[in-house]
Amino acid sequence: MLQKTGRRGLFTLLLMVLEWTRPGLPSPICNHLKVLTSFIKEARDIDMRSCREECRLSGSVPVPNTSFGIDVLEEKNALAQVQEVQSGLWLLQQALNPLQRSVTSTALRSQIDTSITNVNSITNWLRSLNILPIEEYTPPASAAGIEDTWQVSSASEVLEVYVNFLRGKVRRLVSDSPACQQDVS
Repeated sequence: MLQKTGRRGLFTLLLMVLEWTRPGLPSPICNHLKVLTSFIKEARDIDMRSCREECRLSGSVPVPNTSFGIDVLEEKNALAQVQEVQSGLWLLQQALNPLQRSVTSTALRSQIDTSITNVNSITNWLRSLNILPIEEYTPPASAAGIEDTWQVSSASEVLEVYVNFLRGKVRRLVSDSPACQQDVS
């Protein structure tokens, strides 16, 4: 069942791409938020109750700061918001990788694998919407070069940041994108 969950995210992405490539049809108007909502739901459904000591990281890892004030966010130009989401997705990927290696529970490892796959799918999806640049993200030499981060040291904290980042900054970027601002004819 857990593998089906990861496949569902990839299947959703595939269907979206196929829908947009049908000649003569406009792209769907803001079904994009429904797709994002399915990624958020999948992230929220990860069961951390089985997680005990194995879910502690050997050290702390940087993750994107998920708190923001609307006034601060509105002051950021679109490029700054794109860069923030792009670097945030990269940080989440970097934070999930050590979890994948350290967790011994098969069920939890499968859920973390799905989260890693979904971060990649979200990145590719945002590129397909022309929200993120097509070229690969080039991270700084260290995560210290990324502004507005904080440190966490457990799987539950990483996954909480992951959900909040999608619910906050990614949702805001998608809803403000031209793909969601098109007029319905």
